[in-house]
Amino acid sequence: MEEKARDTLSPSEWRVMECLWTGPKTLMELVRALRDSAGWAKSTVTTMVRRMEEKGLISYELSGRAKVFRAALARADAAAAETDSLLERAFQGSVGLLLSSLVDRSSLTRADIDELYAILDKAEEESK
Repeated sequence: MEEKARDTLSPSEWRVMECLWTGPKTLMELVRALRDSAGWAKSTVTTMVRRMEEKGLISYELSGRAKVFRAALARADAAAAETDSLLERAFQGSVGLLLSSLVDRSSLTRADIDELYAILDKAEEESK
């Protein structure tokens, strides 16, 4: 799964993973959840689940006659891959450029700034 964590998820894969990160689900539970949240038909969910299983993003166990699917990729790993991808694509890998963009757009609240200071303090401590 280490290799897969470097790949970003498509928007549709994110939808399925969001369902599975809350806990294992049968195909019919996924169908109901994704019909309600995304308007997907059973055939769409079935196709997505099959493709994601082939990619190693999800796995299943048999419970009686039903397959119970679960995420094989942790949310943190998916988020890290997305972050790395965004940094490379939009900011040439520079965290400074990303933060500068947020500051220039006045997108940071006082709470955001305090949180960034706390993160930087922790990083500084860990680098000693």
